[in-house]
Amino acid sequence: MDHASVLALHDRDLREGARPDGPGARVERVGGVVRHVADGDGWNGVLWSDLDTADADAVIAEQIAYFTALGRDFEWKLYGHDLPTDLGRRLAAAGFTPEPQETLMVGEITDLVLDARLPDGIRLLAATDPAGIDLVADVHAKAFGTDGSRLRARLLDQLAADPDTVVAVVALAGDEPVSAARMELVPSTPFAGLWGGGTVEAWRGRGIYRALVAHRARIAADRGYRYLQVDASDQSRPILERLGLAPLTTTTPYVYEP
Repeated sequence: MDHASVLALHDRDLREGARPDGPGARVERVGGVVRHVADGDGWNGVLWSDLDTADADAVIAEQIAYFTALGRDFEWKLYGHDLPTDLGRRLAAAGFTPEPQETLMVGEITDLVLDARLPDGIRLLAATDPAGIDLVADVHAKAFGTDGSRLRARLLDQLAADPDTVVAVVALAGDEPVSAARMELVPSTPFAGLWGGGTVEAWRGRGIYRALVAHRARIAADRGYRYLQVDASDQSRPILERLGLAPLTTTTPYVYEP
């Protein structure tokens, strides 16, 4: 896999050429930015930018004014290769708060190691209805210590509007949900994105996360996708590298709260 060309393809298809991620959302291309605007529980933020030292501060101020007028928090998704090189410092100076840095990892599905299997006693449930989505959101809340209500609403909207663009799955130990994950399938691109893979603390270290990655990769391959992409935490990066995904750059969410 040619890392530079795949990163350029990722930027073109998933950032500069982004599509709305659900009903009630829209993508706006204004000046040097591409931003995603959503109602309700959707995600609001800047996905891509083409700035330089002369215009960066003014464009940042424009985005703050725009989303503040809408009364919405928003995120500027900053990648390690974005310009100008001090864009993160400029965002912080404008009032954004950086969240933990992650690593953008991509792998060509045909080159990945997909022989990971679930441990004994664990079975998978495809979350295709409200009851299944409730399990996904509940596991997410337990695994990450966050409120799962926004994820629940977003997944229900996606399944209702375009079920072919999202795959959600829960790992069960008997009837107990112990891990969950989802995959976003981006039409007319070669990319399938892995999101939200989380395991409750008592069940970590048993290979469930690895098996869920392999499970979703096989589904993506069956549907004709070429690449998997993940925003990987420091905990998941070593597992993903062993499966064959490669780090391409970093990504840091800068969050602004009006």
